[in-house]
Amino acid sequence: MSTVSTSSPDLALRIADALVPLLRGPLPVGLRVWDGSRAGPVEGPVLVLRSPRALQRLLWSPGELGAAQAYVTGELDIEGDVGEALDVARAALWARGVTGLDVGALTRTAPKLVSLARELGVLGRPLPAPASQARLRGRLHSLGRDRSAISHHYDLSNAFYELLLDPHMAYSSAWFGDDPSVAGQSLESAQAAKLDLVCRKVGLREGSRFLDVGCGWGSLSLYAAEHFGARVTGVTIAAEQKKFIDQRVRERGLEDLVEIRLQDYRDVDDGPYDAAASLEMGEHVGQGNYPTYVSVLREAVRPGGAVLIQQMSRRGRHPGGGPFIESFIAPDMHMRPVGETVELIEAGGLEVRDVHAMREHYVWTVDAWLDTFEKNWEAVVDLVGEEVARVWRLYLVGGGQAFRDGRMGVDQILARRPGGPALAHETVR
Repeated sequence: MSTVSTSSPDLALRIADALVPLLRGPLPVGLRVWDGSRAGPVEGPVLVLRSPRALQRLLWSPGELGAAQAYVTGELDIEGDVGEALDVARAALWARGVTGLDVGALTRTAPKLVSLARELGVLGRPLPAPASQARLRGRLHSLGRDRSAISHHYDLSNAFYELLLDPHMAYSSAWFGDDPSVAGQSLESAQAAKLDLVCRKVGLREGSRFLDVGCGWGSLSLYAAEHFGARVTGVTIAAEQKKFIDQRVRERGLEDLVEIRLQDYRDVDDGPYDAAASLEMGEHVGQGNYPTYVSVLREAVRPGGAVLIQQMSRRGRHPGGGPFIESFIAPDMHMRPVGETVELIEAGGLEVRDVHAMREHYVWTVDAWLDTFEKNWEAVVDLVGEEVARVWRLYLVGGGQAFRDGRMGVDQILARRPGGPALAHETVR
């Protein structure tokens, strides 16, 4: 691979040279800094340090968090494809055995970089966190802190999510069918297929009493009422979501079938329901509270009643999704390998009937979200500002890669409460 060369030791080359011990090799992507100098590979994406502040953030948090902070503030940018830049950098660092960077490692292994930073006057104190970074208070997964965590993510504004999601407003993985050749179908039809699949799996029919835990913007609640005639109770702790669903309920004349509550899942006590579902909400309850979450679902349904949990999983480190996700997107989120989730569900007294892996479907879902997001970029920036828009671009690009690479997965886990009549014709696909 060819690289930029120059006879003078300009700033970009000095930074690149100082990084070699820390990265255990040359820069995997190009580098351009605020004085216009350049180093690294000529082809491919280019990392642009637009301000000395970018270097200051990277020095104090030399891993994922510092890079994310610099990117969302615009102090660091990427010329070319953001996804390609992340892929190339991750692959190179993984191949070199660089799995984590911290200030201690930087000072031990890259003294030239520290010396250069001192010369540039960017050591100083750590810079304040960006305004878009979450700031939660209180005991982990207390009712108040959980409300704050959910509000940080979901109360951004309904208008924002309308610029991202399909008309169903489904904010969870779609289902593109068993035939991979249909992966090119519209996201709207794939989300409808997912909603229909969930309703069939739990055996809904006219008059069924159905609980939707973490109901989002009501895609499942509304679908179950409109297409299956179910009597639905949806619970959310996001005030903006409740306002949105209540309006759709009125517009569609579903007041007799759908009730949406601003309520914590731990306060649901009006069972028995015939069935319950919870789509990508279990990640937010926390490891310590997961047994309570399962218990609530179990106690909510009648003996023999079905429970469907659609949930993301993660392999390896960072059960919260990594420093960026935990700080900017979904604070206090917890993911685990799917096998551990199945064990927790069974330990909570539910009989697991089927585990349906859907990882590839999330790749296609996120790709569709990102395409819509980029098409609506100017409207997004006008609505929430460029910093928040950059947070979400990074989130969507990185999330899609995690599902594509198999670092994250998503599964539908179908279970039932023991005792009582089971479903006459249990549907698992």
